[in-house]
Amino acid sequence: MSATAERPEAVDFVRQIVAADCASGKWGGRVATRFPPEPNGYLHIGHAKSICLNFGIAAEFSGVCRLRYDDTNPSKEDQEYVDAIANDVAWLGWKWEGEPRYASDSFEQMYQWAVQLIQAGKAYVDDQSQEQIRATRGTIKDAGTPSPWRERSVAENLDLFARMRAGEFADGSKVLRAKIDMASPNFLLRDPIMYRIIHASHHRTGDAWFIYPMYDWAHGLEDSLEQVTHSICTLEFDTHRPLYDWFITQLGIHHSQQIEFARLNLTWTVMSKRKLLELVQSKLVRGWDDPRLPTICGLRRRGVPAAALRNFCTTIGVSKRDSTTEWALLEHHIRQELNAHSPRAMAVIDPLKVVIENWPAGEERICESLINPEDPAAGKLQLPFTREIWIERSDFMEAPPKDFFRLGPGREVRLRHVGLLKCEGFTQDANGTVTELRCSIDHATLDGSTPRKVKATIHWIAAAHCRDAEVRLYDHLFTQEDPTAVPEGQDWKSLLNHQSLTVVSNAKIPPALAGAVTATCFQFERLGYFCVDPDSSAAKPVFNRTATLRDVWAKAQKKA
Repeated sequence: MSATAERPEAVDFVRQIVAADCASGKWGGRVATRFPPEPNGYLHIGHAKSICLNFGIAAEFSGVCRLRYDDTNPSKEDQEYVDAIANDVAWLGWKWEGEPRYASDSFEQMYQWAVQLIQAGKAYVDDQSQEQIRATRGTIKDAGTPSPWRERSVAENLDLFARMRAGEFADGSKVLRAKIDMASPNFLLRDPIMYRIIHASHHRTGDAWFIYPMYDWAHGLEDSLEQVTHSICTLEFDTHRPLYDWFITQLGIHHSQQIEFARLNLTWTVMSKRKLLELVQSKLVRGWDDPRLPTICGLRRRGVPAAALRNFCTTIGVSKRDSTTEWALLEHHIRQELNAHSPRAMAVIDPLKVVIENWPAGEERICESLINPEDPAAGKLQLPFTREIWIERSDFMEAPPKDFFRLGPGREVRLRHVGLLKCEGFTQDANGTVTELRCSIDHATLDGSTPRKVKATIHWIAAAHCRDAEVRLYDHLFTQEDPTAVPEGQDWKSLLNHQSLTVVSNAKIPPALAGAVTATCFQFERLGYFCVDPDSSAAKPVFNRTATLRDVWAKAQKKA
């Protein structure tokens, strides 16, 4: 059922409800949940929270969780989204019961139930446009205005509804509405629309239908048909619950228990599927799997491990109160997972050549380092050291200030896994850019021991034992922590960070990494965690930076 089926130590209110139901014998001790996405876009990290909650509860209480697509709007849905959703759920480590379910599997049953409501005088065909319906819905103080078609006869409503199904009428010309209460303080009960006419081909049913159920009509019915025990959804659906209850009560069918929880809000990004779609369609990002997006496929491409997302969702917990979670907490869990499992590698992103003048040309020395200090059994890396090496350009300054402890003229640093390196001089091009350092190595320190202490250690890679690679460095997609707080008069896209992606084309990596499998993650020493991108090939290796090494969240927790 799941990647982890252990009960969490901190029991949230949802799990308390489920535990109490199991203890009392409600539902016969049965637990059945579902994850019900609409296939009109790709899943994001907010959906990951819902996935982990629904599948996690099913696993913890020896129940079942189903994957169900609420595919009720063919004009916005696509098979691409259906496939991507299944892939994301499976990648997160969860397995649904049986085959995926679809609202479209039950279109005929939903239609017959709508006929049942018409026959009971509880639904009617309305000729008003959606704009007219919206205008007559009323206000908080004033009741809505009943439709002039509200008192149509049962026979006329049945005839018109059947003709709607047959495709006789144009889109928007008629709808089927529930007859509830135009004066209800809950606007959703003011004769809500149940069906609308859409002449569009459905990705599963083709052109078999010309009317499609509204989400609020279909959703509770699907839970009922599937005998769901606990219908877990986000807080915005608490006002929809009375409507679901009304439909279920009128039909006299299985009534699932709806439980609402607070959705996930995350700093430095947007969680609106509509806004994410706009970014993709406007080509402001490279696609749904752009590593700057909070989509699950984007996070996967960035190199975020599934276990890190699951642990993050466990840590933030489940509550009834809306709040915003810091991106730094997500990165903390990413680093924890990658630190434990990522092989180390020496790589240089912004290379500056170093010639070690007192090292013989052609001579190599093999240095060793642990593949992963967190797992000594993983073995050791063999690092060839030669006369010419590459270091990071940021590790050298021509006129370094007092608080800069790396290389400068006459300065000495520790060359990681080798010994002490001293800068004897440098060369520049016509523009004054430093092109090469001339250095010396203290041979007496090659065994790792030295009486002298230096304040900095830098990494390197042998010039004769490296490959060029493209490295993509990512920053936050937006320039402010809360992208939803848009200054008056500005479009939300004006907050996009146009420096959120930096592409380096001449990074230096070990040759063995050039053939690494897509999605494999490495820790480039001193630089961060990097993942092999799907664009990568043996001829042109490409790496995405998943996270830097600096853990802001962990440091903040220590101070607290």
